[in-house]
Amino acid sequence: MRFVPPSREMLAETLLAAGPSAETLCDGWECRHLAAHLVLREHHPLAAGIAGGPLEKPMQRLLHKWADEARSIPGYRRLVERFAAGPSSFSPFSIGPVERAANLTEFFVHTEDVRRAHDTWAPRVLDREYSERLWSALTRVSSLLFRGADVGVILVRPDGKRYVAKKAATSVAITGEPAELLMFGSGRRSHALVTLEGADDALALLAEAPASH
Repeated sequence: MRFVPPSREMLAETLLAAGPSAETLCDGWECRHLAAHLVLREHHPLAAGIAGGPLEKPMQRLLHKWADEARSIPGYRRLVERFAAGPSSFSPFSIGPVERAANLTEFFVHTEDVRRAHDTWAPRVLDREYSERLWSALTRVSSLLFRGADVGVILVRPDGKRYVAKKAATSVAITGEPAELLMFGSGRRSHALVTLEGADDALALLAEAPASH
């Protein structure tokens, strides 16, 4: 649990520093849309629409309504402060194990969605234990992140640790720090500091695979 509250604080501070109209790596979203998404997923039943289905359209309408209300600095600050305060009591995210499982990577990736939307970004130096937690979280969901790839995927850390995310006759090795591998696996491929090794046809198959978000 110790890494989730500071990750929430870091994300809130990053959003406030960027401002409501700053770009993010989330297609079509400015920071105000990202802030609305974060509040909605922890505070409103329509959050179920994030996964699609009949609630997706009303969820999108509410998200854009809140984002429009956050065009002004005061409205944006209120929205970010609501996120920073944590989930509502009826939210599944108010349950410790659920919050740890769902929010550690969510908060890291979205912080980087704001930071890396500009050319001047640089990778953060992360606490070693925090990096290990990101690695553990990544390996748990890696088969889901790379499910659309018609090629094997091997995740490789600079210290030599490896994890087979997907098995296939031909594979690509993706090398990088756990945080960078997480960004790549989360669909932020052009903004992840990784190297790819494999046969040309394998690399092409990975490039053609739909990105997870």
